Amino acid sequence: MSYRIDVEVNSSSTKIPSVENIEHWISTALHSDELAEAEVSVYIVDEEESQELNFQYRAKDKPTNVLSFPADIPDEVGVPLLGDLVVCAPVVEREAQEQGKTLEAHWAHMLVHGTLHLLGYDHVEDDEAEVMEALETRLITQLNFPAPYTETVEG
Repeated sequence: MSYRIDVEVNSSSTKIPSVENIEHWISTALHSDELAEAEVSVYIVDEEESQELNFQYRAKDKPTNVLSFPADIPDEVGVPLLGDLVVCAPVVEREAQEQGKTLEAHWAHMLVHGTLHLLGYDHVEDDEAEVMEALETRLITQLNFPAPYTETVEG
């Protein structure tokens, strides 16, 4: 399997995971779909840029943790571009703290979650959400992190 994962950082955060970790987490999700090859771009931003993109593409005027932009290339073209992920570092950091999760575990979850969207998974309908969340849980625990949808209580 041949995966190309490009990472670009346009964030002032000092808590962004290593490129190696980002590649590993995304590759784990890609491997679950048994793709022979795939290209994914990851763009890490701050809240202002995330909010602009979320408003432009989803009509939601607030920053969000991860946006997924699947490539719309016909299979017959033979280009392995799967799509782009835009991750807002400050939102991921804040959510990890609010949810009582380690920052690394939440980054892994957001990158796996976004990659699954690129692979066509969704969580709009309850049955779709069950399938996607079960796969996310399997992948995140396979990466040796706690199940992502388990409530964590501090103290």
